Amino acid sequence: MLTLGLSQLNALNSTDFVAALGDIFEHSPWVAERSAAQRPFASVEGAHAAMCAAMQAASESEKLALIRAHPQLAGKAALRGELTADSTREQQGAGLDQCSPEEYAELHQLNADYEARFGFPFILAVKGHNRQSILAAWRLRLGHSPEQEFAEALQQIERIALFRLQARLSG
Repeated sequence: MLTLGLSQLNALNSTDFVAALGDIFEHSPWVAERSAAQRPFASVEGAHAAMCAAMQAASESEKLALIRAHPQLAGKAALRGELTADSTREQQGAGLDQCSPEEYAELHQLNADYEARFGFPFILAVKGHNRQSILAAWRLRLGHSPEQEFAEALQQIERIALFRLQARLSG
């Protein structure tokens, strides 16, 4: 994974900026495209804030597409090795690649129940979580209203983006 300094990031032309950060928001380079003009960024947090503002200013359908661009946790794409490098690292860091057959069965059922209820995958910034805390959050969030869960999914996406930016950018 390429690490950039803020001064390097700020000096990139728009095309290279999108190439460098277009995957911070899963399969949604439009977030980087819309935040590029906000440079120069004084900090990683400033870059994150600009990208989050671009995401929040998007239409509801664009936000829904962004949410749906995220893979299921421990879902079929993970089992087939089809996740992005960032998603693979994040899910492995939470131990989702080490589930027992019973845990995989429960995760599969939770994925199905969640998608049936909300129409998009369960999203959780898994850094700092383990399998048990992920399952507990999942069970809790299944009780949310669709509006609550849409907002929660976007908040989790913002957290994921911050972790990814922190890994990719140096002060």
